[in-house]
Amino acid sequence: MHTDQKLIVIGASTGGFDALSVVFADLCAARPASVIVCQHIDKSARLNYNMIFRDLSGFNLLEVEDKQPIEPGHIYFAPPGYHLYVEAEGYFSLSLDAPVNWSRPSIDVLFESAAKAYGRRVIGLILTGANADGMQGIREIKRLGGTTIAQNPHTALAPAMPHHAIESGCVDHVLDLNEIPKLLVRLVTKESHLPQGAL
Repeated sequence: MHTDQKLIVIGASTGGFDALSVVFADLCAARPASVIVCQHIDKSARLNYNMIFRDLSGFNLLEVEDKQPIEPGHIYFAPPGYHLYVEAEGYFSLSLDAPVNWSRPSIDVLFESAAKAYGRRVIGLILTGANADGMQGIREIKRLGGTTIAQNPHTALAPAMPHHAIESGCVDHVLDLNEIPKLLVRLVTKESHLPQGAL
């Protein structure tokens, strides 16, 4: 496990791929971080993320496998039909537990496990979506010292998910999509090293 590694965890649902394309477009300078995406998607879907985000350079795009190590410079996607957990030892685990907020993968599951494993080194981002998934996860990230961001609901194809996150009172930054990559880069690069033991 990289003790100073930061995690960017992103939750998205309806309209998520278009929103992610905007966020990813200017994210190359954030390569010291790992990016982990929970996109609500049908469990039968089979996706080629390199084709969906074909103009992205600088990151490796991967669908997570169970027990896979978490490495900087990668964008990881939760597999359709599985909850995705971040483990404190620096790897992923997958689960077929019951849906949370009618969703599997669930954004709350990813965000809460990331917060518990990486504490203040987690940056949580909620994008467009039509339900409340991610609100509890945002609370947990904030409670454990991480940074929280939501897409401006007025710019979201489905405003409910960022709206619920903002209503939690635990969102640090509410931004239009094109403003988000610059903030992510700034958050990733502003501290090259955290004090030993700081989470």
